[in-house]
Amino acid sequence: MTTPGAASLPDLAVTLAGVRLEHPVLNASGTFDALETARRFGAGALEPFPFAAYVPKTVTLEARAGNPPPRVTETAAGMINAVGLQNPGIAAWLDELPLLAGIPVPVLVNIGGRRPEDYLEVLRRIEERLEATDTGLPHVVGYELNVSCPNVGRGGLAIGTEPAETARLTAAARALTRRLVIVKLTPNVTDIVSVARAAAGAGADAVSLVNTLRALVLDPQSLAPFLGNRTGGLCGPAIKPIALRMVWEIASALEVPIIGMGGIVTGLDALEFVACGATAVAVGAANFTEPAAARRIVAELSAEMGRRGLADLAAVRGRALERA
Repeated sequence: MTTPGAASLPDLAVTLAGVRLEHPVLNASGTFDALETARRFGAGALEPFPFAAYVPKTVTLEARAGNPPPRVTETAAGMINAVGLQNPGIAAWLDELPLLAGIPVPVLVNIGGRRPEDYLEVLRRIEERLEATDTGLPHVVGYELNVSCPNVGRGGLAIGTEPAETARLTAAARALTRRLVIVKLTPNVTDIVSVARAAAGAGADAVSLVNTLRALVLDPQSLAPFLGNRTGGLCGPAIKPIALRMVWEIASALEVPIIGMGGIVTGLDALEFVACGATAVAVGAANFTEPAAARRIVAELSAEMGRRGLADLAAVRGRALERA
């Protein structure tokens, strides 16, 4: 039986590099922990699951304790974080992988590292585990290469600022898997299109952007850097215009699927990223202040589309690229 009025609802489904998603809203890596949410609030807190695909926190080859505290502080229209990719390392991460089997949506594994070899070894180990069994594990559809975190010294960040390095890592990762390879781009460059072009040319199925902008905040009393790492990554609504511009630039120059992120708080924010050419979007900082933000954003996106008479997202995707 068809629910009255259901046929008139906009179609939010998208296809990201061949993977169909119920709607375009993902989580930005490190901003939502599904397992911890279930532990604290019960499995019901994840029903319905708020994201169309789930991106766990970055995993690295070796365990990382992260940066010294303080790690997070608020700023005008945003926040700065310098967590430093704290995680238990790939060996412990693989032990917990079966715990993600209950995630009802596709999983994209976010990988970080100091050297290209670190990324590739992590990817290789995950592939071995996934290929060894097809039961009791989450539905991993691909990898997001985090070459853009500003809080871990050079290493992975340096890869993401150099097109040639980005291409080399992407090509090597592409050779190790049939699953999606997504490259997460840094905004801390003068020409983001050249890095995106290098990733796409080397076999990336999609790019995601933007990661946080390197920033500094001072203690108002001592006038010394407040964060233990001195600098951190700025995120939230303050960076949305920059993120929109970079998504728009890449979509104008390349035909590569884009996951847009940076300051998405409302359904209209999400729609604007799609209008700039994004296939999907990721919510980050909003998850810290409102754990249920994604559900609200999806509902608002549907309402925005309905008010504008948009039957689906294809009807508005890239509209901002059109010349007057």
